[in-house]
Amino acid sequence: MEGKRTGLCNGLLVLDKTMYKNIFILLSVSLFYAGFAFSDTLPGILSYDSDLAKRISEMEKNKQNPLRTKHLDSNGTPKFTNRLALESSPYLLQHAHNPVNWYPWGEKAFEAAKQLDRPVLLSIGYSTCHWCHVMEEESFEDIEIATYLNEHYIAVKVDREERPDIDSVYMKAVMALQGSGGWPMTLFLTWDKKPFYGGTYFPARDGDRGTSLGFLTLLKKLNQAYHIDHQAVKTAGHTITTAIEQAAAVIGGSRLPTNEMTVKSIEAFKKGFDWENGGLIGQNKFPSSLPLGLLMRHYMNFREDQVLDMITLTLDKMMNGGIHDHVAGGFHRYATDSTWHIPHYEKMLYDNALLSIAYTEAYQLTGNERYKHTAQKTLDYLLKEMQSPEGGFFSATDADSLTPSGNLEEGYFFTWTVKEIDALFDKHTSKIIKGYYGFNDREDLRQVLHVSGQEHLIADEKISAKDLATMIATANQLLYKERSNRKLPGRDDKIILSWNSLVISALAKAGFAFNQEKYIHAAIQTHGFIFKNLWQNQLLFHSFKDNKRGHEGFLDDYAFLAAALIDLYEATFDIQWLLKAMDIDAFIQKKFEDKAHGGFFMTPAGQRDLIAREKPSDDGALPSGNCIAAMNLIRLYLYTDQKRYRERAENALKFFSDRLLKSPEYLSGILLASELLTRPAREMVIIMPKDEAQTADPFLDILRKRFQPGRVIVVAREGKQFDAISKTLPLVRGKKALKGMTTAYPCEGSICRQPITKPSDL
Repeated sequence: MEGKRTGLCNGLLVLDKTMYKNIFILLSVSLFYAGFAFSDTLPGILSYDSDLAKRISEMEKNKQNPLRTKHLDSNGTPKFTNRLALESSPYLLQHAHNPVNWYPWGEKAFEAAKQLDRPVLLSIGYSTCHWCHVMEEESFEDIEIATYLNEHYIAVKVDREERPDIDSVYMKAVMALQGSGGWPMTLFLTWDKKPFYGGTYFPARDGDRGTSLGFLTLLKKLNQAYHIDHQAVKTAGHTITTAIEQAAAVIGGSRLPTNEMTVKSIEAFKKGFDWENGGLIGQNKFPSSLPLGLLMRHYMNFREDQVLDMITLTLDKMMNGGIHDHVAGGFHRYATDSTWHIPHYEKMLYDNALLSIAYTEAYQLTGNERYKHTAQKTLDYLLKEMQSPEGGFFSATDADSLTPSGNLEEGYFFTWTVKEIDALFDKHTSKIIKGYYGFNDREDLRQVLHVSGQEHLIADEKISAKDLATMIATANQLLYKERSNRKLPGRDDKIILSWNSLVISALAKAGFAFNQEKYIHAAIQTHGFIFKNLWQNQLLFHSFKDNKRGHEGFLDDYAFLAAALIDLYEATFDIQWLLKAMDIDAFIQKKFEDKAHGGFFMTPAGQRDLIAREKPSDDGALPSGNCIAAMNLIRLYLYTDQKRYRERAENALKFFSDRLLKSPEYLSGILLASELLTRPAREMVIIMPKDEAQTADPFLDILRKRFQPGRVIVVAREGKQFDAISKTLPLVRGKKALKGMTTAYPCEGSICRQPITKPSDL
């Protein structure tokens, strides 16, 4: 099962455990007495109306997606095709030839459930989810199970990456019912979208994978319960939905968070820290489970060596571990062990964007060149393998890949045998490679590359660190070339706005820190893709695939894009990016802000297809939309000195203050915003004279290498644009280039030092 870290969701819903115990007892009694109904009718060509059948047929002619079904006729044509063939989501298309009569999310599905008086099966996953593939193969490709579903349920399939709002609401139901959640997510709803039972992956039949209750039996029991004791089902659905609605409608606090909450959060992370392997203690290791950005900012404020050790140990272990793709760059989604050694092999765009930011900032903090190299290699991987020709970035690559025998195997593409390494290199080089990447002697085992023997090799092989690094870099090139001959893992080629915005931020930050124009150029190119394809009629859209826009944008899409535009300004000092960020924030205020109580809703005003409208605050694999929206407001305030930005940020932070008092470690992004608001701002205004031979580069080259959170840098040139810039950025007013030389004006809080014309004085 693709896990969701339950610790991150503590306090997400304050639910009455006794209430849920009673629900389970009620449902369990109904399930126990429910009889079995079995139909041996196989699903053939579904009896769609002629118009729908024609649309599906026309769509199928134009699709080039690889077939995943095992149900093919003698000509290799799928025996079954369902409504999902009309969709563009890669995940939904994977299920288009299941014998299940799938519906996409929409009112037609729930109206059918009402008219036919059937329960709804809601299945949520995503295209690169390994256990989603397993459940598809075991259950949704199974004729008997599909037949039962088609005769007794309305089956709805949702791509969680295209509809994170649906996923978020129903994940809360599963977490409340089961105590944990993950994907595939499997829920049972009444026709009015209320969940009455749910879980994650279910093996197909009783006894499979050691479970007593298989999916087919569960379907039969729940269907019987739905019809025999409908009131129990209705009561369960109402109770769970009410709890979710109440949690979403909670009125927040009335005071601003304090810096003591950050200290409390840091202490919680210390208690849960794995001092041997880095990250948080646990059987699985997620890169996002430890908020490195918060730790780095705390270290800068307090210079606490133990916190620096937490940062560097975690970064080093991830960088050296099997979760890092040493051949091509980039990181896998998580490690399935506590040592970062064995990864779950899918690669997510957002993980790699966020990790490149972490390694860029860590380089600025420590000066460690390996962190710089890791950030660059991660971004280069994205540019080489994940960027579309038009400039947007694809979403993910799969964990599974085809073996030479034609079987799908998790991680095959990324792993090596001793025999494969020996065949590629001479005996001496092979020994070095296997020693460096931690190979054991088992020839029948596919092994994960992880750095484990560097110091040992330097001593035993009498090779310098520099020569070893050169040898490994050359070997990686050959490994990459050889690996490219294998069947590539599947790629989810939909383009998601919020994730692409994270990539813009990563590219912009690296472009500035490393003074590399190619990253800034790529960030601007991605911005161009977004406004060409995902912006229409004053609306942003969440995703793009096959020249089709997806759902209207969510809070994350708008907030992450505004943050990316601010980051582009800080990389280029071109005022247009800051002005665009202000424009996007105006849309956030109009569409998402709760003006009465503070904070921001996940879904835009006017959307009515969910049972609750949430305000996301907890950070998981992604930072919450609320923390990024609040950070944007504070950053805009620091640049423009417009108090309306500060007031809106304060209202948002006040809303979450009660949550922060109870469990600040789960809202690290909100804490970052609070820290930015309350700590004295560091300002650096650099004024260049009209003479274009004078630049800000000598000063910027010093600033690039320094990690200074809360730093505001403004660069402007005297001349015709100066007055226009000063209208937006009051920091430049009254400042000038002294004696015709580029001049820096450093300030912290309300204290300004003397202007500087010599970079060495900075």
